[in-house]
Amino acid sequence: MTDPRPVIAAVRDGRGLDGPGAALIAQGLADGSVSDAQAGAFAMAVLTRGIGPKGRVALTRAMRDSGDVLQWDLGGPVVDKHSTGGIGDTVSLILAPLLAACGCYVPMISGRGLGHTGGTLDKLEAIPGFLCEQSEDAFRRITRQVGCAIVAASGEFAPADRRLYAIRDESGTVESIDLITASILSKKLAAGLDALVLDVKAGSGAFLRTAEASKRLAEALVETSNGAGCRTAALITDMDQPLARSAGNGLEVAEAIRVLRGEAGALRDLTLALAAEALTLAGRDTDGLAAALDRGAAAERFARMVAAQGGPRDLLDRPEAHLPAAPVIRPVPAPEGRVARIEVAALGHAVVALGGGRVRAGERIDHRVGLSDLAKLGEAVGTRPLAMVHAADDTAAEIAIAAVQAAYDLGEDGAAGPLIRERLRP
Repeated sequence: MTDPRPVIAAVRDGRGLDGPGAALIAQGLADGSVSDAQAGAFAMAVLTRGIGPKGRVALTRAMRDSGDVLQWDLGGPVVDKHSTGGIGDTVSLILAPLLAACGCYVPMISGRGLGHTGGTLDKLEAIPGFLCEQSEDAFRRITRQVGCAIVAASGEFAPADRRLYAIRDESGTVESIDLITASILSKKLAAGLDALVLDVKAGSGAFLRTAEASKRLAEALVETSNGAGCRTAALITDMDQPLARSAGNGLEVAEAIRVLRGEAGALRDLTLALAAEALTLAGRDTDGLAAALDRGAAAERFARMVAAQGGPRDLLDRPEAHLPAAPVIRPVPAPEGRVARIEVAALGHAVVALGGGRVRAGERIDHRVGLSDLAKLGEAVGTRPLAMVHAADDTAAEIAIAAVQAAYDLGEDGAAGPLIRERLRP
């Protein structure tokens, strides 16, 4: 093992990060030959001095190559999507089977919720029997046979990122755009993708709240992923209000199923927009995209994926028989008015407080709880509640009701901004 200190010093002194230096750091993170102190120093150097576009590409490739990188021999393009996270963002559950119905293959490696945003794996585990932990052989088989699979990352994918991610949290370097970019892309590109579409949120419920910060991240992600050899585009999308009407694992699965059955709304609109970008990147026609939803082709793929990963075969026919229901359901009353502003992150924290999310990694969650029928910007309330709270008991429901009321500002009018704020293409 070559000494990592000169690489750390080069970044610290503003001389950047080249391919050999990135490979040395990434391999050392993966095999333990780079110490925690050295990894923390490297992360702090990147945060304070930056590594630039070439350094981001080098670090992303090196972290991707620190573990297994899948290769595919399939009858169509291999594509995926990543979202930076929001409230009511259940796009993956619809997008993966939709793209599969349009001739793509979607080997989606997803994560769990932490903080105020939900995780795709937690949502899927609200389905009885659904197994997110799959062997590589099973992952490949389901992807080949169904066209899509959504699984947890195994220890073999981007191990350098897994270690650096924990060290960033401990060393106060989470905010680095360079490190965020390499972290997101190293895991995604390890899936052996031909194309990737990114959904970067901006607004009061986003990881990066301001339009400027979201655009910087989106630009870095698109530039870096394309530089690493994967055709990539990004949409910067609105998170000043929940994307869907529900927040909470089982409730969001139920809403995704309704969209797969034809329900309209922002969740459907954004899914179609992201799917169109993915198909364009993959060189596929987008003309039949909406029809794949409307005619049930995407729903059929979703049902097959659920069954292949251990879930009930009749989930789409009888979701209410399989998805967990909370014992206490209460309305959130409001005075008459229109929704003028929503502190969307507060809604996410309310779901976490109900038991539907985690304060610390590894905690158990309650798939029954959450919020449904969420009022959107500009909508009249008073004659209708702000939302419905789904809780484990009356005390939790009362606390959630107060939290939801505090998250909404009412006025005489209110207006939502555009769902898609900007498109970034290669």
